[in-house]
Amino acid sequence: MRRLDFTNTQVASSETARDINRSVLLNLIRRKQPISRADLARVSGLQRSTVSLITEQLIDESWVINGPTGRLPRGRRPTFLRLNENRAILVADIRPAQITVALADVNGQFLEQVAFPTPSDAAAGAQKISSRLRDLMRSHSKLVFEGVGISLPGRFEPVSKRIIFAPNLKWRDFDLKRSLERSTGLRVEMENAANACVLAEVWFGHAEKIRDMVVVTVSEGIGSGIFLNGQLMRGAHGMAGEFGHVSLDPAGPPCTCGRRGCWEVYASNRAGLRYYAEKNGDSNAISFQELMSRANSSDSAAIHALEKMARALGRGMRMLVAGLAPEEIVVVGEVTSQWSRLEPLLTAELGEGVLFGKPPRIRPAEGIMARLRGSVALVLQGEFGVAVPEAAKAAVAVNGR
Repeated sequence: MRRLDFTNTQVASSETARDINRSVLLNLIRRKQPISRADLARVSGLQRSTVSLITEQLIDESWVINGPTGRLPRGRRPTFLRLNENRAILVADIRPAQITVALADVNGQFLEQVAFPTPSDAAAGAQKISSRLRDLMRSHSKLVFEGVGISLPGRFEPVSKRIIFAPNLKWRDFDLKRSLERSTGLRVEMENAANACVLAEVWFGHAEKIRDMVVVTVSEGIGSGIFLNGQLMRGAHGMAGEFGHVSLDPAGPPCTCGRRGCWEVYASNRAGLRYYAEKNGDSNAISFQELMSRANSSDSAAIHALEKMARALGRGMRMLVAGLAPEEIVVVGEVTSQWSRLEPLLTAELGEGVLFGKPPRIRPAEGIMARLRGSVALVLQGEFGVAVPEAAKAAVAVNGR
């Protein structure tokens, strides 16, 4: 994935400068639309002639369109610019039990989505995803499709793009990227679900001024996306952030990864359901949504299960606080609908892990579409480059100042 480094622009070719300035203006239009060319020049610090040249290029490429005309006391009436909503992105959120396929515009607004059970076989899963993607392309034939973004509950090898670690999904050593590209004819970008949620926060949330953040996804397992010094951390083989598979007790319950006592066996949705069965003495399987519904109906066993799960989640987060010192921890998952019940327990546990200073802020993710929105951002990054507007201020001196 291309990443433009706005902090190291002392030596740059004219082509590099144009690419940087193009990304700066494209992101400013995305963030502040509708916006006039004069305001773009003022906000970016670029010369008006440079802004005019680049915006005309973006209009020719159909990334940007002219919007409404403004009113001024005197002088020419400005024309406002906005992104072209006819450019679309296809996305898929793969989870162990369910896959959601959706269509979004460049602003992250979803036009249509469909969900279906996750096949146990990777090839069958790829075929079903491809079929749904093609259906969306046929039913929205007037749109221009930019690419496909995929969020995975696991990891893929960055070079071969083959799935290498997805213990809850159990799809392994499969080239999902190439399979979907052959089927759709579109560029396909893949990312771990927790990393995708980081991108959702940076692109579509209010985290543009946050430089150090960890996103924790709570579902069938526990995932962690790490955003440090303004960059998404991937590590060797793309495996950075697998805190859910750190063993807290080698003698604990077995984990899907083959070890015992991993963080996720104590703090995931599955753990909450196990706690409920142990407390209630009921072996009948229920969904996590039903567990939360029972807690809302004052079922003491359900409340106990969720609170025990929250304490375990908070204890595991101590690793993140002590090891990474983030400014903020963002929680993603169905469990956030119980935030008023869980937040005091998480905050208390986090306080125990602080070695110096105050504990990080902790909050739920905005909305319920984090994985899908992150998959949209994953595709857009190839065209827009870095998404953090604060970085633009360091780039404007490259050309046209």
